[in-house]
Amino acid sequence: MVRRPLPSILSGRRAPSGRPGLVRGRELARGAADSATDVLHPVITIARGMRRQALWAGGWWSRTAKDQRGPALLLAAAGVVIVMMMPYGPILAAVALLTSAGWMGRDRGARKAAGPSEAEAVRLQSLYEALVPYLSDTGDPAPLYAHGGTWDKAFTSYEFGDGRLVRLHLRYPAYFTDGEADSRARVEGLLHAKAGRGREYRFDWNEEENHLTLSALPPLPTDVVAQRFVTAPGETVLGFTDADAVQRTVPVLVAGVPRDAPPVVWRTGARSTEPHLLALGQPGTGMTSLLRSIALQGLAHGDVVVIDGGGTGEYACLSGRPGVLAIEDGLLGATATLEWASHETERRLIAVNRARQSGEPVADDVRRPLWILVDRPTALARLALAEGRQDPQALLDVPLRHGRSANVAVAVADQLDATEALAPVVIAQTRARVVLGPLAPEHVAAVLGAPPLTTPAAIVPPGRGYARLGAGPVLRLQVPATPDPYDEEASPAHREAVRSMLPGACPAPAPASTPSLAPAPEPSPEIPAAPVSLGKDAVIRTVADLELG
Repeated sequence: MVRRPLPSILSGRRAPSGRPGLVRGRELARGAADSATDVLHPVITIARGMRRQALWAGGWWSRTAKDQRGPALLLAAAGVVIVMMMPYGPILAAVALLTSAGWMGRDRGARKAAGPSEAEAVRLQSLYEALVPYLSDTGDPAPLYAHGGTWDKAFTSYEFGDGRLVRLHLRYPAYFTDGEADSRARVEGLLHAKAGRGREYRFDWNEEENHLTLSALPPLPTDVVAQRFVTAPGETVLGFTDADAVQRTVPVLVAGVPRDAPPVVWRTGARSTEPHLLALGQPGTGMTSLLRSIALQGLAHGDVVVIDGGGTGEYACLSGRPGVLAIEDGLLGATATLEWASHETERRLIAVNRARQSGEPVADDVRRPLWILVDRPTALARLALAEGRQDPQALLDVPLRHGRSANVAVAVADQLDATEALAPVVIAQTRARVVLGPLAPEHVAAVLGAPPLTTPAAIVPPGRGYARLGAGPVLRLQVPATPDPYDEEASPAHREAVRSMLPGACPAPAPASTPSLAPAPEPSPEIPAAPVSLGKDAVIRTVADLELG
């Protein structure tokens, strides 16, 4: 018998193309299977859908109570009879059944490729190896971070955007000293450098479960200008922050287009826990714009007194406006105005105390908020020291200590390098803090009392910084653009927005030698209209009566 040779696709001899015949046969079979799958894909989809329908029907039948199965079968039979009697009923029923089966058997979305791409995997592995010296210990028998290890067990989730890491959730060993600020700062600095500079990152430490989440934050918008914000009386919008940092939004107009923005709201008044504000920063970082924005918002419901210690004339647009009681930039004028503000606070305290004791409502002139805005008080303090006069900051003692009960709010702004010249009462009584400009985290922590949860920004526009209200969290802040409407270098649109917020027409300016105070209301037999000078003991007794009342 002559032995026939094996087919070429099953023999180990080389095919003409130089590839083994068996491998070539497998490729042909795989290609045929793929082609058949493409051709029969609708049939496979419908079959999968009918199987899912059958599983759903079986599950529904098992969940149905036994006493309800008979009526359900009767209703189903009646429906089948009605369909069979309808014109083209069986055909339509079959089409509907196949359509529903195709819908239920479809692929539920193409699955993303498991795991990162090659470039992303290289970045994650590089980041893992960089963390090994910080999160490993030689005595650990099963280290989570080790030289030669892989990142897949340490990094539980990640997200890339445009080839850059935007989110990373990692685990770290329990023996890592996450309660020490220096240890956390080293890890945050490393992640900031490896994830890519030029962006702000937020670090959320979960000390209970030993997890750390890194998130890349988008830059805060700088296109919001001064405007009438939707707020209640006693609320002032200092600026805007991240959407997930606050539980509120306000409508704003940006280039004529309305949108919602998350604000940082500072509340003042008798029930406020942070009735006074202190803003610090470097020159040109937007402190004057912040005070100007507060003044424009305060004029909607109250009166404003401005002390311009720098003497730059940045508040000339407010001169003579309704509700603006005084604008002073000289030492004598500022001292006289602050002395009047101190007496006014005392007068309001007496009026509130008498109203409570007699059971009568408080007078309107006492309920109307009074804003005392002081820009660079340390410059006036140096002038007073050179001339041998009293520091004007000492006159802020009564408004700062007792202004909350008298509906008086004080906002002080100064340069960061002049904090040593600030009066102790100013530092002690201003619980709402704002710091603006490019500052190191330790400087932000020194001003706000807590370090920021984000890394410093690469580019810091004017009005960019951090805010903290009392014992609350440290929030990123972007002050709305509020330039001087007389500044020709500012944007015309921004200048017009500020000009539209100014109340009333500008009358002739008052003489610079005396404060431009608003006319006092008609004197009553109980409350004198002229400023009342009280001693320290009288003020203390008045505050005690208010607290007891």
